[in-house]
Amino acid sequence: MLATTAQHRVLGTSSSTLAKAATAPFKVTAIRRSSKGIRASTSVRASLSTNGKPTVLVAEKLGAGGVEMLKEVADVRTVLNMTKEQLLENISTVDAIVIRSATKVTREVFEASKGRLRVVGRAGVGIDNVDLTAASETGCLVVNAPTANTIAAAEHGISLLTALARNVAQADASMKAGGWDRTTYVGVSVVGKTLAIIGFGKVGGEVARRAKGLGMTVIAFDPYASEERAAAVGVKLVSFDEALATGDFFSLHMPLTPTTKNLFDDAAFAKIKKGSRIINVARGGVIDEAALARALDAKQVAGAALDVFAQEPPAADNPLVNRKDVICTPHLGASTKEAQEEVSYEIAEAVVSALNGELTSSVVNAPMVPPEVLKELAPYVGLAQSLGHAAVQLVDDHGFSEVHITYHSPRGDLLDSRLLRANVVRGILQQITTSQVNIVNADLLAKKRGVRIVETVVPSEGAAVLNSLEVAIVSRASRFSSAVNGRGQISVSGAVKSGKPFLTQIGDFDVDLATEGEVLLVRQNDQPGIIATVASELAKKEINISFMSVGRTGRGADAIMAIGIDGSPDKELLGAISSVRGVQETAALSNLRA
Repeated sequence: MLATTAQHRVLGTSSSTLAKAATAPFKVTAIRRSSKGIRASTSVRASLSTNGKPTVLVAEKLGAGGVEMLKEVADVRTVLNMTKEQLLENISTVDAIVIRSATKVTREVFEASKGRLRVVGRAGVGIDNVDLTAASETGCLVVNAPTANTIAAAEHGISLLTALARNVAQADASMKAGGWDRTTYVGVSVVGKTLAIIGFGKVGGEVARRAKGLGMTVIAFDPYASEERAAAVGVKLVSFDEALATGDFFSLHMPLTPTTKNLFDDAAFAKIKKGSRIINVARGGVIDEAALARALDAKQVAGAALDVFAQEPPAADNPLVNRKDVICTPHLGASTKEAQEEVSYEIAEAVVSALNGELTSSVVNAPMVPPEVLKELAPYVGLAQSLGHAAVQLVDDHGFSEVHITYHSPRGDLLDSRLLRANVVRGILQQITTSQVNIVNADLLAKKRGVRIVETVVPSEGAAVLNSLEVAIVSRASRFSSAVNGRGQISVSGAVKSGKPFLTQIGDFDVDLATEGEVLLVRQNDQPGIIATVASELAKKEINISFMSVGRTGRGADAIMAIGIDGSPDKELLGAISSVRGVQETAALSNLRA
């Protein structure tokens, strides 16, 4: 039996209240690629250019397939090799920008966009050339293409490893200079040698598979990798110091972060196995280049193969580029025809999704949700946003400063609610602010507006990840008093049924309606004839009823009628329904579909 203790989480602080200012999204149609070419269209919400389409700036070379995909939904401007000044001048005229590693999207760039820039698409993996903090503060989604380059990068890493082991580049240069030296360039075998992979992500895993095929023993250091995943490919996870002491070859595959910057410094090279060789196809800044030069001079390191550098292109006085014991390539990790085309498709799809405000697994500055959790929670994301939409529309003009979100889940406190919370907050704020609101900046905007978010997880039984979700707003008054629950909060609850979000409770009244389009709420006496009369009033306005749900607290007691309608009720219609004998109050909810 599960415990019934509720777990509480609090976000933000309580201060000011919210004023109401509705904003409406607009849509364009996107085309997405599948393994068989073009797949079904999807809706995209974005800020529009003068011809009704969002504008996308392609600032670095992108495969033709991805460019064509973007052109299906947007005005695409391709301007390569822009200076910083040109970028700052043009960024306020575009909704999205697609870059590779050369373009720096700094805080200054986000500020120059004046709030228009909604998406940064990085055609590749590394995002250290994008200021993620500034992006989040301005509500800009940053997406990358983490899988398209994986095989190409792994293949290049293995190519450099074998070339380094057999002095291929040096022997080639010697022959081109007229030499024929079979003694100087004697290499070492890789069979039976230990490869230490530093950073055991997707690329590291692919390198491991290929190295095992070469007969190497593979170990890895990655504090975030699982032993199960490593064991599945025959890799042993070790500490950094153990890797340094054991590896004959080192292959680097970690991102550049404050923690990994200059990870290989003088101290690391002092501990490294003497005569080892190092390959880097990850990020240049993870190696202290001056320290590596010193380690090579001391023969502590026998050789290096580098595809990336701290400064690209390297400065003329770079201590490594002209060394005979270093093989250099100009950041070619992703440079295969196949990878270039695939990354163009992947980033185009990610940009289109981001313009639509969708959270894909390639969004890097949204709540960090693992892909398996994202897939599991996907049916509940629309529910969370719809409940936020509904709850805030029931608040009177007095505003509010506190929102309670309650999750009834068999997971208990193990439930990862970040994505759900972000979408509840997004649903609320989209109705009351003119600011662009998405899953990246929803929490930040709530905090800036003084809204305190209180989360409660109530353990429950069942097989679903989430049995039900309640959104309750603490406010002094409601436009629909029936929505006030026994705790004095304006509350709505919902659940997912057959993969679709449903509204299941308003205040203390049970209802059962899909969160689609426009909904008319009517509180009435539980007596014959009222439903027919209300339906007649709708018919007079030629408004069709799509569905209806009636909930009551008991026989002969008050009831709530929730009616799905194919149109927006005006004040005259609401007044006519309110005047029906037995009707106590009415309210309309609009745009419930997330």
